[in-house]
Amino acid sequence: MTSELLPAERLRPVLPLGEAAAAGSERFSQARIERILGVVCGFGFSVLGAQAFFNSLTSTQEGPLWRIVLVVVVFVPLIVMVVASFSGLATRACAGVFAVLFPLVLLAWPAATAGRDSAAAGAPWIWFLLNVATVAAVLAFPLPWQIVWAVLVPVLYGVVRLVQVGIGAFLPTVLDVVFAIILALVFLVLGWMLRAVATAMDTARREAVRSYAAAAAADAAERERVAVAALMHDSVLAALIAAERAHSPRQRQLAVSMAREALTRLANVDRDAGEGSDEPLPLAVLVADLDAASAEAGGPAVDSRLPEEEWRIPGRVARALVLAATQAISNAVVHAAGAGLAATVAASEGRVEIVISDSGPGFDPDAVPDDRLGIRGSISARMAAVAGSARIESSPEGTRVTLSWERDG
Repeated sequence: MTSELLPAERLRPVLPLGEAAAAGSERFSQARIERILGVVCGFGFSVLGAQAFFNSLTSTQEGPLWRIVLVVVVFVPLIVMVVASFSGLATRACAGVFAVLFPLVLLAWPAATAGRDSAAAGAPWIWFLLNVATVAAVLAFPLPWQIVWAVLVPVLYGVVRLVQVGIGAFLPTVLDVVFAIILALVFLVLGWMLRAVATAMDTARREAVRSYAAAAAADAAERERVAVAALMHDSVLAALIAAERAHSPRQRQLAVSMAREALTRLANVDRDAGEGSDEPLPLAVLVADLDAASAEAGGPAVDSRLPEEEWRIPGRVARALVLAATQAISNAVVHAAGAGLAATVAASEGRVEIVISDSGPGFDPDAVPDDRLGIRGSISARMAAVAGSARIESSPEGTRVTLSWERDG
């Protein structure tokens, strides 16, 4: 049966595992920094805006009509920007609107103060909003335009101020402009540094997540490879070898049972969850399962020495011990004809040890080819997967396989 992808599914990009895992953390620190900058600037905007507003109420430097127009044009966008800074909604857009409107207000200032005696008056109320406009540019614009605004707005203020009061106020006006430019550049540098640090943190986090995801994927693939290899050896290859070498009734019985086990495990491979669940099992269940598996494989009855005080072992560990021990029993039946075969289970508080021994001709474990997984995949790797250990000792007098697992205190 085949299925045709919908157009949207054909075009949907498929990210690698590392990219998909890192996608959610691309701008995490940057978003947090922008949020912090917005809230901090919102407090500053509120204080300076309130100061400018109260000064505008008593200002006599501009005509009454002009004062109403300028107050509306300046403070309505300012209030909207403050609300956006605290709420985090459309902060950049609102800051950009104010940063653009304020220079236009400065350009209109000479017309608003034309014909009025402002020489003796102090700094106009728009003075208090110079750095509000430059900081708004830091929130809204890229770095080059931030620099332009940090210089343009104070210089423009100086020009319109000199037009208003004349050249006699040149030195105080220049000092005001220089002070405003320095303060604007300080805010600009702080914003740039915080954003650079946030970008570096996001880059490091993204690389770490990508590396971790790639390592996890490789580990999962290796675990799956070992599991599949163990399954193929335990069930399929072992059944075929047993069938080929079956000459006695005992060996034929083993081959039939192994073939039945192979068919069962292959039929249920999609429901195989590693080595089973982690639900704790009594040690007696472990012994009973191993005894049944040994009998089906043509092995001996299991001799057990269990402690008087009953304790439980994780189900996954019990399953791994039974499967590894069953593989050792099958190896002894197939390769040593079951000579002197014995299986014992010994347990103490927190430790389980299973010993499978035979008196066959033995073998050299180091000489086993890499493609033979009976020991490497079905015994050693299986025990390592549950933090256990497997020790294989073999000599011409026989072979001894010791499987042990100790509960972590």
